[in-house]
Amino acid sequence: MSTPFKSLIAAAFVLFAVTSCQKDFLDRKPPNKLTFEEFFKTEAHAFEATNAVYEQFRNFDCIALPYIACTDVLSDDADKGSTANDAPLMSDIDNFTVEATNPLVAPIYKGYYRAIARANVAIQNIPNIDMDVDTRNRLIGECKLLRAYSYLLLVQWFGELPIITTTLQDDEYYAKARQPREQVYAQIEADLTDALSVLKEKSAYAPADLGRVTKGSARGLLAKLYMIKKEWAKAEIQCMDIIQSLEYSLLPKYSDNFLPIGENGSESVFELQAVALPTQQAAGPGSSPFNMVQGVRGNPNLGWGFNRPSDNLVTSYENGDPRREATVIYVGEILPDGLTQVQDNVEIINERFNQKAWVPGHPGLQDNGPGNIRVIRYSDILLLAAEAKNELSKAAEALPLLNQVRKRARGTNNFILPDVTVTDQTLLREKIYKERRVELAMEQQRWFDLLRWGRAGSVMQAAGKTNFIIGKHELLPIPQTEIDLTSGRIVQNPMYN
Repeated sequence: MSTPFKSLIAAAFVLFAVTSCQKDFLDRKPPNKLTFEEFFKTEAHAFEATNAVYEQFRNFDCIALPYIACTDVLSDDADKGSTANDAPLMSDIDNFTVEATNPLVAPIYKGYYRAIARANVAIQNIPNIDMDVDTRNRLIGECKLLRAYSYLLLVQWFGELPIITTTLQDDEYYAKARQPREQVYAQIEADLTDALSVLKEKSAYAPADLGRVTKGSARGLLAKLYMIKKEWAKAEIQCMDIIQSLEYSLLPKYSDNFLPIGENGSESVFELQAVALPTQQAAGPGSSPFNMVQGVRGNPNLGWGFNRPSDNLVTSYENGDPRREATVIYVGEILPDGLTQVQDNVEIINERFNQKAWVPGHPGLQDNGPGNIRVIRYSDILLLAAEAKNELSKAAEALPLLNQVRKRARGTNNFILPDVTVTDQTLLREKIYKERRVELAMEQQRWFDLLRWGRAGSVMQAAGKTNFIIGKHELLPIPQTEIDLTSGRIVQNPMYN
């Protein structure tokens, strides 16, 4: 499924390719490009500036090896994958021997701050454009949501952060210090609340704009923020507003969520767009490397083979759970296109691959990836609502939400995945935690769930990642480059050298 919006963000305005918080990206008048003074004159400019924020999320720094390493691979869902000598420093993240100079940590810090910088430029300048007021406010709301999403990721990875909400001049960046998490949370909440007040519901968007963030997207991110803060009642409200909006529903078949047929479908609450334009032979402005870095390595040659579903994950499913087959590609398996069988790659030990990142044949090469990245699915919201209700001692209300997810997963096979009936809060909590893992496996959710549950250390050590040090490895190290650039004003996280 391809929408015009996918192609529109592929053509995002070139001015924003140089927008960053780093010194070498602060040149305000790059050769052969429009300057700020020449831009932000028309409604078209407002759309281009907003689309440029979306475009950043397909950047290699934001969605390829650094992102995969610091989400799935960091958790017990996945191992590094690929061959032993390919990207060996990714193993340091996998094994919790990572340090501040690791080349896979700096890119996510830089990449998401670039998204914030692009959003800041748009938020600051779009109000000055003479255009339809409702459209102007909506575009600003979209940018605020995307800024909040960036901060939400960064605060979970790094803890205290510099809060930057304006376009910085000269060396202002280097005067910024890290702010407490509570202030970062407050900024995220303010941005999402503002966005919620002006965004449309999903059904109100024209087909050409399918894929833009919505009220549901804002509510979903607010729910995740409140779950981190353990503000259960607020999280419950946001989740139930999504559920009661009737804007979303579970797809009948779980595996369809990760195929082209499921893109921007009824289960999609927040989804990053990508498209492989027909004229592209390599990576183009609409495509993403997300699919390539996780693709089958060998025969067929679909990618680099990183992000191997772990033994721990494979054994975590209940007997017969079809979600395991929809998540893991095994040697000998016929791929979802029904045409190709995966052959053994003798260079990789016990290879497996993430089926949720698989895409069918497309124009161009591997790096011209067309697959959308699912950020929030409706099943995620149902399980968050169940979790919040259970924490509020509403087990009777939590169970139907949890069992909706299990019912869809089992399909017509009533001999598997029976409904959960326990109402004891502690036992039900464990059931919900387990369901979140298998429902959302390999979707870059697990690490953040473990953090907010306070279980990262115990789970990592139980999974054999014995290098995990409680009080240290819940956070990634601040990249050494950031500390050096600010002459130490930005300080390192505890226990890192």
